[in-house]
Amino acid sequence: MKKGKALIFSAPSGAGKTTIVRYLIEQNPLLEFSISATTRPRRDTEIDGIDYYFLSTHEFQSKIAAGAFLEWEEVYKGNYYGTLRSELERIWDAGRYVIFDVDVEGGLTLKEELGDQALAVFVKVSDLDTLRRRLEFRQSESSSTLAVRLEKAADEMLYESRFDYVLINDDREQALAEAELVTKKFLD
Repeated sequence: MKKGKALIFSAPSGAGKTTIVRYLIEQNPLLEFSISATTRPRRDTEIDGIDYYFLSTHEFQSKIAAGAFLEWEEVYKGNYYGTLRSELERIWDAGRYVIFDVDVEGGLTLKEELGDQALAVFVKVSDLDTLRRRLEFRQSESSSTLAVRLEKAADEMLYESRFDYVLINDDREQALAEAELVTKKFLD
């Protein structure tokens, strides 16, 4: 496999990592999104092979057994997420930089796997109330899934020191500009 550089953006759900990743891809044509695989149900706005590779639990577990994942985990009960090795190979073979949008544990695992080839960025907001408001605004969570995400977010905030860079996303424009600067510095 040809080697290249990778950017890992991780955050508690609702902190804005996906918005930041999409912005960076728009700004840099050499960045390509690594599409994660998941067993969670597809949202109405999502497209298989664009937003995620939506797999059945059986398909996902077969790929685990075959060693097809760089990292994977059961993020929420019954919902698996993972990064396929083939995604990294596909992007690097095309001479592009990989950009990951993954949960906190997945980001740490990717950083461990990729070492100095990767910059791991932890995206956060000032407090859990801000996360709650953002998740409620999405209108994609039931009260029980919202509670689970917020509980998980409180735990994930404890891992920020294990990342290469912490990006506070309280002001969208400022966070986007800072993400662009950090990205450029790492890739140059």
